[in-house]
Amino acid sequence: MTTLWDTTGSEVVKALSAERRAAGALAFGLALTLVVVVDEKNVAAAEGAATLAASAHPCRLLIVVRRQIDAPHPRLDAEVSIGGRLGPGEAIVMRMSGRLALHAESVVLPLLAPDAPVVTWWHDEPPTRIAYDPLGVFADRRVTDVTTAPDPLAALYQRAADFVPGDTDLSWTRLSPWRTLLAAAFDSVTEPPDAAVITAGRSNPSAQLFAGWLRNRLAVPVTVEEGTGRGDTGRDDIAAVSLRFGADRLSVTRTDSRSATISRSGYPDRVLPLAERGLGDLLAEELRRLDDDVVFAEALGTWSSLPNLGARSPHREHIWRDPMTAAAPAQAPAEAEAEAATGSGG
Repeated sequence: MTTLWDTTGSEVVKALSAERRAAGALAFGLALTLVVVVDEKNVAAAEGAATLAASAHPCRLLIVVRRQIDAPHPRLDAEVSIGGRLGPGEAIVMRMSGRLALHAESVVLPLLAPDAPVVTWWHDEPPTRIAYDPLGVFADRRVTDVTTAPDPLAALYQRAADFVPGDTDLSWTRLSPWRTLLAAAFDSVTEPPDAAVITAGRSNPSAQLFAGWLRNRLAVPVTVEEGTGRGDTGRDDIAAVSLRFGADRLSVTRTDSRSATISRSGYPDRVLPLAERGLGDLLAEELRRLDDDVVFAEALGTWSSLPNLGARSPHREHIWRDPMTAAAPAQAPAEAEAEAATGSGG
């Protein structure tokens, strides 16, 4: 491992080349570059999740820690390693202070693995518009997590207004086991349902996306009822989903942190796995696919009532906004949607 204090981007590139020579020929190819954007207080959690994901998907891991943006002088400290504490691959942790933190792309761009897709993950409150952040503009896929925002549902709606193909959110990734179980429960169902009810906290964005997905797929009314689910994340997680077929019912109910019970009128109950997953597992799932998530776009569009999200142009252009100046007035959702549809930055 090489540690560089008060260095430059070119020195970081040289240090990576030296580490590669010292490590010899790598036993694997790089599938992608994972860029992690995080602030200092969440570095440990982001490093742990990224390390787990990188162990499943060989990648060049670039962790950008933005701190002390108002510092009078720009500064870059970097840690460069191959096969070290951040997993078997290439990893660079870059702590940026002062105005350099606003221009992180000047350091990151020369470090991207050649001819490899780029995934940017914000382990922090998502940007209001991804086009404000160059680290998202040059990425092929962009991963956010609206549960880190003060108002998750407002942040989820903003993700819809700002959406272009290639965007996704970990609140959607958390739904994968639920969607899998419910789809399996439908294997023996021949009639369409009349309505569906999801039991979860009303501020849970995963529950709202679940409702959007069910409305899109089944074309039935879906309501989210207040309830407290299990989970070690501090959120009101999903506790159950129930569908009505006339007088019959089909439901999936979480019983503990590892399993759920599928109940259907006239059939014995079945207990199936429904494990709570950590942040690293969620990120690893998103790295398995590098194409556009069409189903997520449909679910998000149905929930937000913003149609044809998947048909928007995937092209983004960087919009410079200096966070050191006074914040601009909030953009109306209709204006954000129209501008996103034109591909001018979301």
